[in-house]
Amino acid sequence: MRSIMRNVCILYIFIWMFPVLGLGAALKAGVAKVDITPPLGLKMYGYGGRKEGATSILDPLYARVLVLEAGDQRVAMVVCDLGRPFAPAWIERLRKEAKEKYGISYVLTAAIHTHAGPEIPDEYPPLAVPDWETGVLEKISKALGEAQQRLTEARLGTGYGIAYIGHNRLREQPDGRFGWFMLNPTMVPTAPVDPTVSILRIDNAAGAPLAVLVNYACHPVVFGPDNLKYSADWPGVMDSTVERAFAAGSPGAVPLCFFLQGGDGDINPFYAVTPLEQDAVGRRDWTGNRIGEEAARVAKGIVTKPEADASLQFTEDLLETHLRWNPDKWRAALLASWGPEAAASFDRHRNEPMRLPVATLLINKRIAYMTMPGEPFVDFQIDWRNRCPVPDAFFMGYSNGSFEYFPTVRAASLGGYGAASTATQVEVGAGERMVNQALVRVYEMLGRLTDAPEDLKK
Repeated sequence: MRSIMRNVCILYIFIWMFPVLGLGAALKAGVAKVDITPPLGLKMYGYGGRKEGATSILDPLYARVLVLEAGDQRVAMVVCDLGRPFAPAWIERLRKEAKEKYGISYVLTAAIHTHAGPEIPDEYPPLAVPDWETGVLEKISKALGEAQQRLTEARLGTGYGIAYIGHNRLREQPDGRFGWFMLNPTMVPTAPVDPTVSILRIDNAAGAPLAVLVNYACHPVVFGPDNLKYSADWPGVMDSTVERAFAAGSPGAVPLCFFLQGGDGDINPFYAVTPLEQDAVGRRDWTGNRIGEEAARVAKGIVTKPEADASLQFTEDLLETHLRWNPDKWRAALLASWGPEAAASFDRHRNEPMRLPVATLLINKRIAYMTMPGEPFVDFQIDWRNRCPVPDAFFMGYSNGSFEYFPTVRAASLGGYGAASTATQVEVGAGERMVNQALVRVYEMLGRLTDAPEDLKK
């Protein structure tokens, strides 16, 4: 939430402008997991008022890796227990190593958005990449190799459940403006909210589970600024709950659980920002167990099926956009809210457009993923799923970059944190453009949009 303007110059060497195909072969999958817990003492992510560094570890932070293969294409997904993805230079290097060492065509990087992890810089001074980030890159690169070596014939299945663990944190105030609604102990959901728990289960050829991917939209902020311990917050509990549920039924077949954060930009857990003295750990566990139990119930009931003609299609597009605000007024707001460092960062990139990476992945012509590089409001997730022309549509925020909040046009007009604050920098309508771009890509991948007019075919 605190990356301000330093990321406006995101540029990737690897830009896929047309769908890439892997057709006519069996689907294969491999998984790996690696501990990426940083050293103590680092500044923590997510709360501006928290000045102290991390003092201990409540639960380790992990990177989970999935590699999929169909034909000559390999795609990887790297999901980290962090507040936001690493800087563009880090992602670029990981992708380069993955392609050169392991033949991986594309790497999608994502964060779960915990506010109990380390601060992640938007850019690095020359020759000054933090040592712990360099170490994490090496660990994840090695995990990609391990997942690639474990590739085995796989089969997929999807399923859906319902869980209410949070509420919309922006609501109309007595004066008619929209403002902050942090804590909701009554557990009465406020709209809009999406209770859908979307599951992709991946089994080996014998039907033993390899991975369970859980897609849901809710901020991992049960812990507040008084917490100085590293933790994946409630998603870490959810992962463990799902894995324990499978272990109880068949100890030899425990899948690796991935949490894929959705459009949580305006969604808080009921027990948001709970002080430690008010049983924050217990409330985190309640939240994680509640969604984990539903995810496990759905996942265990999914019947996976082999695909005779598997396919992987993917693109990553860069959509150019601009600053939403008057530059001088934006700089003054940054200086007042975030201090001289934020204002200086803006000065360095003042005249540069922002380029938003939007990834689209289509598996077997029926399972689609799209990503946004920041904190999308939940309506984008609902809109994508409703409009996507394939049966299963998954939505991921905090992927491949970080450009703060993406409110809908309507939410931007109503105001409130993340909708009209200094945590929102991209021009209004950018989120809608990203959803539309991903939809176009899916239609292209399905062959329903082509590069020649119909008249030419007559």
